[in-house]
Amino acid sequence: LEWAHRSDVPPLERLRYLCIVSSNLDEFFEIRAAPHLEASRDGARKPGYSESSFKRLSSAAHALVERQYAIFNNEVMPALARHGIRIVPHGERDRAQRRWVKQYFDREVRPLLVPVSLDPSHPFPLVANKSLNFVVRLSGVDAFGRDNEIAIVKVPRALHRMILMPAKVSGKERIWVSLSSVIRAHLHELFNSRGVTQFSQFRVTRNSDLAIDEEEVKNLRTALRLGLQHRHFRDAVRLEVSSGCSDYLSDFLLAEFKLPGESLYRVHGPVNMVRLSEMIAQARAPRLLFPLHHPAWPLAFKGAEQSVFGRIRQGDALVHQPFESFDAVLSFLREAVEDPAVLAIKQTIYRTGA
Repeated sequence: LEWAHRSDVPPLERLRYLCIVSSNLDEFFEIRAAPHLEASRDGARKPGYSESSFKRLSSAAHALVERQYAIFNNEVMPALARHGIRIVPHGERDRAQRRWVKQYFDREVRPLLVPVSLDPSHPFPLVANKSLNFVVRLSGVDAFGRDNEIAIVKVPRALHRMILMPAKVSGKERIWVSLSSVIRAHLHELFNSRGVTQFSQFRVTRNSDLAIDEEEVKNLRTALRLGLQHRHFRDAVRLEVSSGCSDYLSDFLLAEFKLPGESLYRVHGPVNMVRLSEMIAQARAPRLLFPLHHPAWPLAFKGAEQSVFGRIRQGDALVHQPFESFDAVLSFLREAVEDPAVLAIKQTIYRTGA
């Protein structure tokens, strides 16, 4: 967050840092928050977990999120706008842009949206972990005369969250529209016979910690696979809504997910800032990024014509990545493959890239 705040950091990198903050915070809530929340609900005191620990956690997280979105709205986006990179909300789009957004909605988005009006035969649908959704309050009655006023619209993950407008409607700027903004602008079209009186995008984070006792599980592989599948629908630990979400809708969602008020986060912007990283790749503005880094050949192997094995016989060799090239490791592996004295190659691979 501090790096996102720094004005000497290139604007797109500042946006990237804000995305990293969101990603890290997501993981924190998925893995670390549940024991504090459970202790707060049960009134139980476990070592390190209590109602007061949950309140301290919530207070710190709310302060962090508030500062994150303040940096996003007041610093990073204005800095990007000075370079012709903008996210344009519905109210600021001109006629041509609105026409293009309408065509995009009809062609790419609307066929995948299935609104569900809640009633005794249609209970609250399963909402996946960290997925984008809309909650809608309706007026009037449906085709069957029912006055069920709450509907849920789930947004498929397959849809891009940030949509780059073509040059014919954006001019010389690089202009994006958010998927949530596209849906908001045409939400009423999903409920032709009803009036939309209130709505909000929302996102729920669920407890995703995997706790599997290897001694009690006969097939660990099956247990892990089922655990990974089920964690998308485990107990909720955080609820994010738009800043303008009404108390009626936020209270409804809190009750549905069995969450206390401290677990509600009203955000002044997209509820999932991680997906803004799509803009960084599409911006095509290298001057707004850090200069490309070209790793050097490792000093430990410089100036030596000998093999990697030959160098290691002289003593340990340190390769410092990413500042030094990973090619030294590849050379080591290639040499090992060809060496008749090597019986097996065993290694741990961690984020080595392509």
